[in-house]
Amino acid sequence: MNQEQLARVKSGQGFIAALDQSGGSTPKALKLYGIEPDEFATEEEMFDLIHQMRSRMVTSPVFNGDRVLGAILFEGTMDREIEGRGSAEYLWNVKGVVPFLKVDKGLADEADGVQLMKPMPDLDALIARAVVKGVFGTKMRSVIKLNNEAGIRAVVAQQFEVGRQILAGGLVPIIEPEVDINSPEKEAAEATLKAAILAELAAQPADQPVMLKLTIPTVDDFYLDLVEHPKVLRVVALSGGYPRDDANARLARNHGMIASFSRALTEGLSAQQSAAEFDAALDTAIAGIFAASRT
Repeated sequence: MNQEQLARVKSGQGFIAALDQSGGSTPKALKLYGIEPDEFATEEEMFDLIHQMRSRMVTSPVFNGDRVLGAILFEGTMDREIEGRGSAEYLWNVKGVVPFLKVDKGLADEADGVQLMKPMPDLDALIARAVVKGVFGTKMRSVIKLNNEAGIRAVVAQQFEVGRQILAGGLVPIIEPEVDINSPEKEAAEATLKAAILAELAAQPADQPVMLKLTIPTVDDFYLDLVEHPKVLRVVALSGGYPRDDANARLARNHGMIASFSRALTEGLSAQQSAAEFDAALDTAIAGIFAASRT
């Protein structure tokens, strides 16, 4: 494990840019960016276009380690190059941004009010490739829709089980049990979730800390005991569908949590913008998210 990256993630200022839209979410991300579905005919063309968008963001002069702590990559992005270098290598060596990799294969069908992760039979091989490419950590997402204790415990157990497999492979996992912001039981589900996470952390070896990626809680500072937990490197927040200004305002009220925004980061960016317009829009986004992450 890169000790310089570890120290940066543990105590550095900034936020984590989530640049990991996968096959299912890419058409929507491209449409928001101003590229219509009829502008690409194949999946390969679609991923070429999303890589161009991500590369444009990452190579922008306003995107660097001064305000962006890390970036989460889609597997296809990790396997591609930015300005002639592997994407993870470019992020760290050129921009000073710690690279992470999305490793999950999507969500299973809903049961017990939650969606577990689909099986990841090739995870060990993916971890090994990521290590070689200079990736620091991983991210994997489950979704909680209702306050169902059995379902939430299953989500957290699966996340930590896979997280320990990732740690054994030499990477640091971001454990992401997202509570749907539209859940009619959001606040109660967050209480059940926190109890389940604390139980798993009690069994976690002290020398194998994890990261957590959580929905911004209904009750301000509700996750402060997780932020301060000795076995948690960092608690990051997902925007969950809140508009960026709303997400920033909510995040700012939760001390110690930093952003890991995807759609909220790209809000306002367009393929049709000039370089100056694009950089200005991205700078505005980064400045707001950075400020909300410093509280």
